[in-house]
Amino acid sequence: MVKGFLDDQFTELKKVLSLFFDDCVKLVGNMARALDQTGTVDFSQVGASVHQLKDSSSSVGAKRVKGLCITFKELCEVKNYEGCVRCLQQMDIEYKTLKEKLLDMFNLEKQIVQAGGIVPQVDIN
Repeated sequence: MVKGFLDDQFTELKKVLSLFFDDCVKLVGNMARALDQTGTVDFSQVGASVHQLKDSSSSVGAKRVKGLCITFKELCEVKNYEGCVRCLQQMDIEYKTLKEKLLDMFNLEKQIVQAGGIVPQVDIN
């Protein structure tokens, strides 16, 4: 931990992000299974998972995932199967990309601190 700069809230933030990514895996899997049903797709079930992911992404500031959720929800409402499948594919890419970028950032900060460097404090205003 970067002494003097971060407190336990930073650790909690990492836990929240971890839970968010666990939710992404679960919800994207639920959506994929629902869209992969032979016969008729239960768009209300897909939409419920999309809504839950939208709320989760809003809470962690994942704006691209949230934006996709909004589009995805609209596609569910009009029962656009092809659009939903494309949106799901893009959603899978977006949350994985976000996770990769955050892990890279956390790893770089750790390497900087381990090398004796200081990670500048970010003013979030």
